[in-house]
Amino acid sequence: MQKIGFSGTLDPITNGHMWVIGEARSIAEEVVVFLSENSSKAPKFSAEERKAIVLASCAERGWGNVSVQIVKSEYTARVAKRNGVDYLIRGIRSTADFDYENLIQQTNVEVIGGSKTLFVMPPRDLGSVSSSFVKALEGPVGWNWTMKKFVPAPAYEAWILAWLRKEWDSVWRERPHAADWFERLTGAAAYGGPARHYHNLDHLVHGLAEIRAWAANTGALADDVALVKAAFWFHDAVYAQGAGEVSNEEASARLWLGSGLEADALRAEDVATLIRATDHFQGASIVHPLKDTLLSVDLAILGQEAEVYQLYARGIRAEYAHVPDERYNSQRAQVLAHLRGKAEAGTLFADPFFTDNYTATAIANMSAELAQLQS
Repeated sequence: MQKIGFSGTLDPITNGHMWVIGEARSIAEEVVVFLSENSSKAPKFSAEERKAIVLASCAERGWGNVSVQIVKSEYTARVAKRNGVDYLIRGIRSTADFDYENLIQQTNVEVIGGSKTLFVMPPRDLGSVSSSFVKALEGPVGWNWTMKKFVPAPAYEAWILAWLRKEWDSVWRERPHAADWFERLTGAAAYGGPARHYHNLDHLVHGLAEIRAWAANTGALADDVALVKAAFWFHDAVYAQGAGEVSNEEASARLWLGSGLEADALRAEDVATLIRATDHFQGASIVHPLKDTLLSVDLAILGQEAEVYQLYARGIRAEYAHVPDERYNSQRAQVLAHLRGKAEAGTLFADPFFTDNYTATAIANMSAELAQLQS
């Protein structure tokens, strides 16, 4: 077969969609993805953005024989037929899917004279994966780690950047140069950098979700929430390996002070003080009413479910890939033993909200990693 088509809104494209495209590639020389632009829907991404995500997702897998065509206000099956595509391929996940897709197939062929449909059944682990399923994951603490399992990397990155932009705008929408600073902090020079294996966009998303949960469950004042968010956005903006003139935290505080993003509720020195509170060397002497909250947010990853904690531990190791195993294992074990001791004493998370929710899991996670390092 020369051409086969695959159609959908793909907002976002999922690993289930990618599996169907992969099946299409196994039976045809060329795959055309027909991307629907439906005026009755309100997708998260524009058709052009979705097209770019689909192409990037296919390129990531080395699939050079996949093209994307945007369909506007036309029947996809008719457009496909007009473009020399005699068959569309669809994934069937359930009997309900079959009944629906069979009706569409009959309409495509008998009513509008369009392409016929081939049905394929995805493997069990992809049977429940759909765009609506993935969309429903957004929001709660840890949502990003879960979503990452169900979408290709380009779709994941686009989704979390869109989410981060909403979070950013909730604090700085009206500030001069705010958009430029968003691009800077999420770009390659900061959290989006290729060498950022843990202190990266995932860390940023997770921490901001933790702040939202803390605010919702404690009734925190809006100004306090904005202050903690601002400090968290900047606290790891500078993360260079090796000794510098100042610590990463101090450099990040100075970056904030030069940003011009302060406002009535975001006093420049207040935010800088919170950023400096995350510095191992100077943080102990810093006093601020929200210090305990920010430090707890930063350490909250320690108290996540084991799978997420293991991703964090692997990320930390990758960021210190230049350190030999023996030295890394020894120094990492010292850090973990110190943190576990604080957790066992009930002082790891200084904010009560985090103490109550994460202490027991943090002890279990760190104990497991310590055992692995010492084996």
